[in-house]
Amino acid sequence: MNRTPATFHPLHAGWTAYATNPEAAPASLRAQLAAGIAATVPGEITLDLVAAGLIDEPFDADNETRQQWIGDVDWRYSCTFDWHDDGADRHDLVAYGLDTVATIILNGRYVGSTQNYHRAYRWDVRPMLHDGDNTIEILFASSVRESDAREQRLGYYPHTEHHAFNQLRKPSYQFGWDWGIDVACAGIWQPIGIDSWSSVRLSAVRPLVDVRGNGTGVLNCTMEIERAGSGRVPNVMDAHAGQHAVPVTVRVQGHGVDITVPGTVEEGRNAATVTVDVPNAELWWPRGYGDQPLYDVTVTAGDAVWQGRVGFRTTHVDTRADAVGRPFQISVNGVPVHARGYNWVPIDAFITRGDRAFYERRFLDLVESNSNMVRAWGGSIYETDDFYDLADEYGIMVWQDFMLACASYSEDAETRAEIEDEARQQITRLCPHPSLIVWNGSNENYVAYSEWGGVQQALRDDDRAANEYGYGEKGWGDYYYADLFPKLLAELDPTHVYLPSSPMSFSKFVDANRDTDGTMHIWDVWNRVDYRKYRDYTPRFADEFGYQAPPAFSTLKRVVHDDPMDPFGTQMLVHQKAMGGNYKLARGMRSHITPGNIDDVSYRADGTRDWLIPTDVWANIEDWHWACQLQQAQAIRFGVEHMRSLEPVNAGALIWQLNDDWPVVSWAAVDYYGHRKPMWYASRDFFAPRFATIQPRTSDRAREDHSWEGKAVAPDHLELIVLNDTRTAWSGTWTVRRVTLDGTVLAAATFDVTVDAVSHVALPLSETLAGFDDPSNELLVAEAVAGDAAGDASVDAAASTFARVIYNPAEVIDQNLSAPDRAFHADVTPVDGGYDLTVTATGYVRDLFCMADKVDADAAVTDGMVSLLPGDTVTWHIDSTSDVADPNVFAAPNVLRSANDLKRQW
Repeated sequence: MNRTPATFHPLHAGWTAYATNPEAAPASLRAQLAAGIAATVPGEITLDLVAAGLIDEPFDADNETRQQWIGDVDWRYSCTFDWHDDGADRHDLVAYGLDTVATIILNGRYVGSTQNYHRAYRWDVRPMLHDGDNTIEILFASSVRESDAREQRLGYYPHTEHHAFNQLRKPSYQFGWDWGIDVACAGIWQPIGIDSWSSVRLSAVRPLVDVRGNGTGVLNCTMEIERAGSGRVPNVMDAHAGQHAVPVTVRVQGHGVDITVPGTVEEGRNAATVTVDVPNAELWWPRGYGDQPLYDVTVTAGDAVWQGRVGFRTTHVDTRADAVGRPFQISVNGVPVHARGYNWVPIDAFITRGDRAFYERRFLDLVESNSNMVRAWGGSIYETDDFYDLADEYGIMVWQDFMLACASYSEDAETRAEIEDEARQQITRLCPHPSLIVWNGSNENYVAYSEWGGVQQALRDDDRAANEYGYGEKGWGDYYYADLFPKLLAELDPTHVYLPSSPMSFSKFVDANRDTDGTMHIWDVWNRVDYRKYRDYTPRFADEFGYQAPPAFSTLKRVVHDDPMDPFGTQMLVHQKAMGGNYKLARGMRSHITPGNIDDVSYRADGTRDWLIPTDVWANIEDWHWACQLQQAQAIRFGVEHMRSLEPVNAGALIWQLNDDWPVVSWAAVDYYGHRKPMWYASRDFFAPRFATIQPRTSDRAREDHSWEGKAVAPDHLELIVLNDTRTAWSGTWTVRRVTLDGTVLAAATFDVTVDAVSHVALPLSETLAGFDDPSNELLVAEAVAGDAAGDASVDAAASTFARVIYNPAEVIDQNLSAPDRAFHADVTPVDGGYDLTVTATGYVRDLFCMADKVDADAAVTDGMVSLLPGDTVTWHIDSTSDVADPNVFAAPNVLRSANDLKRQW
């Protein structure tokens, strides 16, 4: 939730919610809804209905369909509260978040109305309050019906999904998405209460940082105040009532510093800026590049106090044209940073359930995966203070979208005003956070305009006047991205990077998603083509790409009750929101895990096309589930390893997506209940600050001999790419071996390697070493031994060296993998806090993974997605409080999985 001042008195108790059009609800509920149910504030009406026992858990089975009526109801929230005048000059009713179109009435008198989920509202209610009991009512219009009505009034603006979400300033995801449940409900989702204050209040504080060349940290703190219109600040003589001068101070504390600088908001003015110099400031760094020191800032204006934190650092983005195109290279404190991480969707479909502990669990998923950046996506919310505080503390850079996504938006006067107020508030709220690096104007709205079929035509066809008089199309949102947001950032926060839209290739309205320029979203992979297509791109900064898989098996069983469970069961498909999602999962496995090619088509007896592999391919649903999860991990590993091998041409890779907001088949690495999918474990490896990969490369000789203008030349050799994304050089020895699956060494080579800070080295591998005689039975294995000076205090110990690299020249379907019972044996031992699982390889084990949640739905495993060579032994700890009669069930064939046990089917 958002922070509130000390003068704020919340009104969180005693609320009742009533349906004002109960006829929209099922007949069995109408009387009770008209009579009212207890409402939680902050909260959401759907959760109140669950708490009242009127509806079942929305996430279970196909309840989503049966509960769509909730979004069609108009709700009245009412609360009676006791209030007494404490002598303050002002008493304001403040609503930090109302969902969404609402009318506020206090003691029978109209206070105001709201149109925007994403902003706070404040009203002076002194004339309406009286000593004793006061009654407040908030009337919420149905968001679903309101969006439809506005579409009729304002005209059609193209959008994805089935609701006209772009007609309201309400989070797009709440109307349903291709990973999200449709729960467009209503409620008081942020604190509401009476703010009683005197003389002045701090209406805005913007502490912006810089660092001088001599290491001095600079805090330029702008304060905006509102005067009550009466009363006095002590020791200040008012020249004009309500327009007196106001003394202010800015205090900076921490890391041996305690500096206070005074200032004044002059008479007749409402803003002042105070500069504080902090000698030898300790710098804030992204995770993996250094520490994250934070300084406390206290701002006073009269009796008003604001408290927050800052971190001293500089940011810059390089977009200058180079030999490839135009980069999007972020630098922090003058050091180029490779951004690695995930896109973030809401932590819960019902956002008020997201307390700090919930947020911290997801941030640990980022930290422990070696991520250093997270993108707050534009179809969501401007996140809670907990989100940004945790990002500051853990060193996770934030890419922050403005909340406009996958649609065209009206530029009428009312919408312009709302979006400007929203942006001003959110820029002011978020600008102090050192983790905030990029402001982004919209998600996919430029690429939608330039490339999504029919968008421009729809904008023209719907504007009859424009067509009649021949002056083009109606405004579709470019005003916000190209004019409003840059203007507001220049005024309020000129210290951050701004991008008008993502993807963005710096050519407005055309070709917005070039791989060689700017930022890129890659969605032909997954939707249309095999994941090997990743290798055809040279993404400068891939800030959105992904691949689907089901959640943990215990999560599926918790919410999907088809009997028998089937990939195309009724409830399974309720929990698969992507168009053709389970078909795409099946097609994508072809030539990797199952026979055939992604474009193979068969025909059913009735002549219709069948894109599926045969229905009897999988022995059971558990094999299908594991194959999907393995495919997701292998696809994203393939893509990210390629992108990272292009450093510094590639400057970032942000996977879609880290988390789920409900239990669903999706692109997430961590499911709604916190189970880490195999992809998460793979990302911990390929996001390591020090990372190596073996990749195909094209030699200069091949280009000279075979190139035609504009035509790519096929790779002719392999290279070991060694990447050091830390600020300390690394020296050591790399040994590369070609071995058979039984461990026999066929060839070997040793390389002495020094990798400078934030640098890479490419080591071509000879034909003798990398020329496979039998790809189905051979591997390349590369291992590093660090020299004495290879340590790095800025990098976690586990990530300070290089993990072993295994290069598989053959896909799972083509590899001579031994059956699990001939490839390894496993033992499980009870220990404090759970169990230790020890696996010893007798053959090659590819991508070993323990689905401990099948035994204990709350269990977690320390490691996963590990490949073992003959003779290797690993021990993983399973965190579990379950008293399991036979601990070896954690090593059962349906629990301890590997690529080997899928190969057995072919």
